Amino acid sequence: MAAPLALHLLLALLLGSGGLSRAEPERDSLREELVLTPLPSGDVSATFQFRTRWDSELQHEGGTNHHFLRYAVLPREVVCTENLTPWKKLLPCSSKAGLSVLLKAERLFHTSYHSQAVHIRPVCRDSHCTSVSWELRQTLTVVFDAYTTGQGKKDWSLFRMFSRTITEACPLASQSHVYVDISKNSQENVTLEVSPPPTSTYQAVVLGDRRTYAVYDLLNPATFSGSRSLNLQLRWKQQQDSGGHLVPFLHAQRYVSGYGLQTGELSTILHNTHPYRAFPVLLLETVPWYLRLYIHTLTITTKGKENKPSYIHYQPAQDRLRPHLLEMLIQLPANSVTKVSIQFERALLKWTEYTPDPNHGFYVSPSVLSALVPNLVGTKPANWEDSPLFSTMFPISDSSSHFVRLYTEPLLVNLPTPDFSMPYNVICLTCTVVAVCYGSFYNLLTRTFHLEEPKRSRLVRWLANIIRRIRGVPPL
Repeated sequence: MAAPLALHLLLALLLGSGGLSRAEPERDSLREELVLTPLPSGDVSATFQFRTRWDSELQHEGGTNHHFLRYAVLPREVVCTENLTPWKKLLPCSSKAGLSVLLKAERLFHTSYHSQAVHIRPVCRDSHCTSVSWELRQTLTVVFDAYTTGQGKKDWSLFRMFSRTITEACPLASQSHVYVDISKNSQENVTLEVSPPPTSTYQAVVLGDRRTYAVYDLLNPATFSGSRSLNLQLRWKQQQDSGGHLVPFLHAQRYVSGYGLQTGELSTILHNTHPYRAFPVLLLETVPWYLRLYIHTLTITTKGKENKPSYIHYQPAQDRLRPHLLEMLIQLPANSVTKVSIQFERALLKWTEYTPDPNHGFYVSPSVLSALVPNLVGTKPANWEDSPLFSTMFPISDSSSHFVRLYTEPLLVNLPTPDFSMPYNVICLTCTVVAVCYGSFYNLLTRTFHLEEPKRSRLVRWLANIIRRIRGVPPL
């Protein structure tokens, strides 16, 4: 199949002056999958992944002086269907066939959680990395509040969530799978029943926990043998309230403290809930320039004691040019809570730099945490080409740990904001005074006055002339 035009554009932007080598013919491949995971709260998580791989040799001109962006975050973006439209245009089948038919904007944006991502990177074609391909991966994750909309029931189906069903696989896809997490929840002591019966099952280790998935191969004709469409349904055989939730070994919160509009403090709380294993965490903070950090106030405490980072890198901000960049490698002891805090001062912006709604506040991008988290069960590295796409979201470094990248919640910070209503009132009052005073004065200077007699009718004039003639007065 032909390479998507957007992929060519992305490659051109990344390569700059690099050229394409035509030593071997280009070959594309597409893999798509959907992972449905029932959550303990009764919600349902749906994760779409579409991977387009373009086999083409790339040659770089010039010196390895190129700078590449590792990762970035947006503090806030308005939810709009236009965010999904260009994202779907990168898919070879668009939204006509395959899993992409479920991407209905009004259903996806009416969810409890929504996240989109686009990743493009070079990948090796073999173990010796003698040739390189380019991979475009599109990820979409949404969380449906199925428990509330289902009137207290946790049962759900594809049509109930997306208001659509899967009719066929994308004809350009080499692999198209739907995975449903049917692992038994030991805390709720319930089992799940999925229909229609899956074609096979798959076991994987996700976040250090062993999970079982029902697999539906859309390229297998037996999947659509019973009907013209695939409408997965999942039911709980036993309903009861959960006694608790599984807490991950690594999680974090972030908040801003202080009072007034001059100073404040940014705090990030890191939790390591593992009972006996410690592990390091790479913390990345990106703070806008209008929050002027006091780097000497940086404190890291664990269990009431100072925790010195083994690595720290700080790049100060420049007003209206670049934000603060703070990166640290922190060791988290077992079963501990670590607090990272730093004080800042709020800057006074120019009146043209305020947003249309300045009293709403300004968003600060979340912190980024990268760590190798211990596993609950022993695992082994798998062949990524034969494994599902969701396995690469939690890559395994060895048999005892897996890589995790977390993002904390964004912050909303208030800045010193002038009273924009006062200039408006002054402008209105000034315009009114000028219009009344100047208008009246100008009218008096330029207007001329003429004395005009009132017009009389013919009858009145005829009678007046008769009277004047009798009195000997000239007629009118």
